This record gives sequence, structure tokens and C-alpha cells, in this order.
Amino acid sequence: MKRIIILFAISVFFGCSNNPAEVVVTEPTGTIVFTSSRSGNMDLFTVNPDGSNVVNITNNPSLDYGTNWTPDGKQVATYSERDGNAEVYLINIDGSDPVRLTDNPADDGFAAVSPDGSEIVFISNRDSLSRNLFLMNIDGSNVRALTSNKIDEESPSWSIDGTQILFTKQVRGPGEPRAGNGEIFIMDKSGSNEKRLTNKEGFDSGAVFSPDGTQIAFYGENNGTYDIFIMNADGSNIRNITNDAPQCYSPSWSPDGEWLAYTSGDPSNFDIWLVHIKSGEKRQLTDLPGRDEEASWLITR
Repeated sequence: MKRIIILFAISVFFGCSNNPAEVVVTEPTGTIVFTSSRSGNMDLFTVNPDGSNVVNITNNPSLDYGTNWTPDGKQVATYSERDGNAEVYLINIDGSDPVRLTDNPADDGFAAVSPDGSEIVFISNRDSLSRNLFLMNIDGSNVRALTSNKIDEESPSWSIDGTQILFTKQVRGPGEPRAGNGEIFIMDKSGSNEKRLTNKEGFDSGAVFSPDGTQIAFYGENNGTYDIFIMNADGSNIRNITNDAPQCYSPSWSPDGEWLAYTSGDPSNFDIWLVHIKSGEKRQLTDLPGRDEEASWLITR
């Protein structure tokens, strides 16, 4: 495995130290699936972490959007309008045998598969209140509501042991006429024991646990733009990882927990980027006009 040594000189008064701090950057491996408009509409694509071997796996004239792997790496959960309405599907990684899991006049989407592959949490406005969290079996059976709020929720993801769910809920601050600030919460997969993890200015969302379960990556507002942040699993020690002028959102951890894939750009053009967490090194993974976004790195279990 190729390893790059990045040396950071530690500045001291009147000069530099003779003992520079050393960060070992291990080359990222695995497979990333992402959503792209490069085919003329939103399709799902796979790509290697070095930017090679880009493959359109859905190639469907209707919208396919949002990606989340099954634990065995054989399928991805997505939502699609191929049957005329936004519904949750499981699709083989080669694009074959799409299986529709939801069948409701409401919009269903942003599905996340549990670590053991038995359940899927997703967002739906089927209760007519707003977008809430729902849970179902991997075959689409036994659909049940986890939340029932009049304010929107989004971006569900699982804890590593599959017992809890991270999500974003809009909250209303003192004196605010309506809820509009997104904050990150965690709850048991039964919908109980809800706990707020972030309490910072601006909208926060897209929270995902690191492979070892000790950290959470998310995106949040910072000085008029969005950056990628990392915090401890209990919500403490928030730090900005990208600190960029472009909009950055939708982080996804590499299998070794050393890198994050994320979306970066502006409304005219978004691409998939990688950032090495310890060194801060950034790499552009895609480079085409349009929207490349919602990357999901395969982590098999």
C-alpha cells in the first residue's frame, strides 16, 4: 500500500524545530458510490478513491438519488422516481434487479441500511405533518413511524452497533417565529431516548459515525457557507475539517477512518472531494460540469 509522508514543521521562536511532526497519510482504498447529473439526469455511479473507473450503475431516465450501501457491499439503497413517485429501492451494485420497498403516494427517501442489514430507516411525509423518520424491514415490510413532528427531519444514519439513529431536526430558537435551524440529534432505534448533540449557530446535518464509533462527521454553517465538521460521539470537541469558501456537505467515512468523501462546490457545479482528517490534505475526485454529490464509501461488515 502506498504511503505518503507529510512533514509539518513546527514553528518556534527564531526558527523551526529540528523535530517536525510527522503525519502518515495512507492511500484511500475501497469503492465510492455517488449521485451525478453527468448522464443528463440524476443517476448512481461508482468510482475508485483515486478517481478511476467511473461506472453508471443505474442509467435510468428517471431520477435516482441518494446512496447507502448494504453491509455486504452487494446493494445500495436509494430513492427513485422511476415508477412516477419518490420511493425507496434496493439495487444491486451493477444496477440490476431494482426492488421497490415502499409504495405510498407520499415522498419516501434518504434511506439508510442498518449495520446488520435487517432494517432500513428513511424519511417520509406520509403522515402529512412534515418529513419524519420511519423504520421498515429490509424487504419493505413492517413500516412504522419513529417520529411524529410538525417540523422537518432529515439525514438519518445508524450507530455502529445498530441500536441508535442519528438525524437532523429543525428547532426554533428563542423569539423565532418558526423552526428553521437544523441541529443533530440521536435516539434509540425505537424512537425513544432522544438527545440533542449539537447546539451551534447555523444549520447542521448529514451526521455519520466513524467506523470505530468514536466520532461523528457532519456538515454545518460557518460564516455564510457550509463546512465539514467532526465531533466526538457525545457531541463534544467540534472542529472544522474543511474550512473552505465553497459549499461542503454530505461527508462519508473511508473504511479505515482516515479520510472523508464529501461534496464541494457551488450551485453551478458540485464535485466529490476527499479530505485526509489528520493532515488536512484535499483531493478532487470528480471534475465534470453539473452535480456530483451524495458520496457513500463502502464499509463492509
